[in-house]
Amino acid sequence: MTQGESAPVRRRIEEAPGAPADIWFARGAVLVIVALQFLFVNEVTILPRWVMPTLELALLLPLSVATVWTLGVERKRAAGEIEGDLWIRLARRRRMIHTAFFLLTALVSVANLFALAGLVHEIMHGHANSGKSLLADALNIWATNVIIFSLWYWNLDKKLPGAPSEAGPHFIFTQQTVPVSFTRRIRAPGYIDYLFLAFTNATAFSPSDTFPLTPRAKLLMMTEAIISLVTIVLVAARAVGMLA
Repeated sequence: MTQGESAPVRRRIEEAPGAPADIWFARGAVLVIVALQFLFVNEVTILPRWVMPTLELALLLPLSVATVWTLGVERKRAAGEIEGDLWIRLARRRRMIHTAFFLLTALVSVANLFALAGLVHEIMHGHANSGKSLLADALNIWATNVIIFSLWYWNLDKKLPGAPSEAGPHFIFTQQTVPVSFTRRIRAPGYIDYLFLAFTNATAFSPSDTFPLTPRAKLLMMTEAIISLVTIVLVAARAVGMLA
C-alpha cells in the first residue's frame, strides 16, 4: 500500500472479502445445496433424505440472523454510533459466525460425500434406476461439490477484523498481480472469484488463473479434484455406458 492511495481505497481492499454481498452469496449457496439434495433420483443417502437438509437449515437460520445483527452494528460503527463494549461484542460475534459457517460447510461436505458413496454403492450392486437417473445424480453431486469447495476457499481466505496483519492470503488471483496503473481499479477477491476457482478446478483439475499458496489451500484443491474425478470417471462413465 503506497502513501498515495486514499483511505476509501484501503478500506475497499480490506473489506471486500467480507462485503455484505459476498456474505449473502455464500448463504444463498447453502440454500442451493439444500435444494440439490432434495433432487436426487436414486436412494444415494445413508440417512433419510430430509435429515441433512434439515440440519443444514437449522444451522443456516440462526447464522443468518446473527449476520444481520453483525452487519447492522457495522453500519453503526461506520456512522460513529458504536460504543467500545459493543465493538468487543461485535468482534466476538464475528468469530462465532466464522466458526459456525465452517461447521456448516463441513456438514454439507459430509452429506455430499455420503451421497457419492451411496451412488457408487448403487452402481456396484446394480440398484440404480437407469442411466439417465445415474447421470442426473452424478451431475447433482458434481455441482454440489463445486459449491461446497467455493465456500471452503472463501472461508479459508477471507480475513476477519483483528486477525494478525502478517497472515498472508491462501490464494493469489490475477487482479492481485496486475499493476493498478493498468487496471485502473483495485479489487480484492470476493465469493464469485472463489466459485470460479472451484469450477475450474473441478473441470480442468487445475486452477486456471488462481494459484494456491499454502498447504491447506493445496490440500483442499486436491480433495475437490479427487471427488470430481471419481464422480465424472466412475459414476458418469457408468451412466453413459448404461445409456449406450
